[in-house]
Amino acid sequence: MADLADRIRIRVLPALLTALGVAGLAGGLMSLTSPVTADPLPSPSPTIVASAEPTRTPLITFPPLPSDAAPSTSPPPPADRVATRVRIAALKIDLPVVKPPVGADAYPLCDVAMYIQELGQPGQGRATYLYAHARAGMFLPILDASLVQNGKQMLGMVVELWTSDDQRFLYEITEVRRHQLDLDDAINASSEELWLQTSEGPKGTPGKTQVIALPISQEAADPAEAHPEPKPLVCG
Repeated sequence: MADLADRIRIRVLPALLTALGVAGLAGGLMSLTSPVTADPLPSPSPTIVASAEPTRTPLITFPPLPSDAAPSTSPPPPADRVATRVRIAALKIDLPVVKPPVGADAYPLCDVAMYIQELGQPGQGRATYLYAHARAGMFLPILDASLVQNGKQMLGMVVELWTSDDQRFLYEITEVRRHQLDLDDAINASSEELWLQTSEGPKGTPGKTQVIALPISQEAADPAEAHPEPKPLVCG
């Protein structure tokens, strides 16, 4: 785990915290040609808004068994399962999810969400971490919602996540974190969680907004719904 954490902090985190810095701000969307600040912008103090507990019962993959019961024989999730689509209907977010571009310095793509390969995928009992720019048609609604009472309105919203093996996972948003500077809690997660990240300002803004959701259920999905055609754009 220590080696994994070091790899993410050294290779993945710097790219996420600097590259995902093109955000829609009050009154409109930052242009792709917006000037880049010469120095990193100061980051406000981190803010966390959380519900006391989920309003729904989280999915338990392996429920507690009586001492005399046989061990569960539920098959493990496919090793090659990856997230393929994410939707938050309440925020009108619906994006294909793709593997991020190769290279620590590669800039995140537009018109899609991406996952951190070094962390988990749905059903693996770890944190699944998705990120996308705060731009129209992407994760901009998360940023906009976070600006009102630190995102309190997002608590309880349902996130749908489809996977490559035609499964649909439901999660409930239980926590909103603003001005965040690390991924430590996601790296160290020991149970099923979904993390969504977007930026808070123009390129170079250090703090990011994170939304954390806990699992509700899993079911088979229509393959057509699970496999939207991604049309990523190279943006900067």
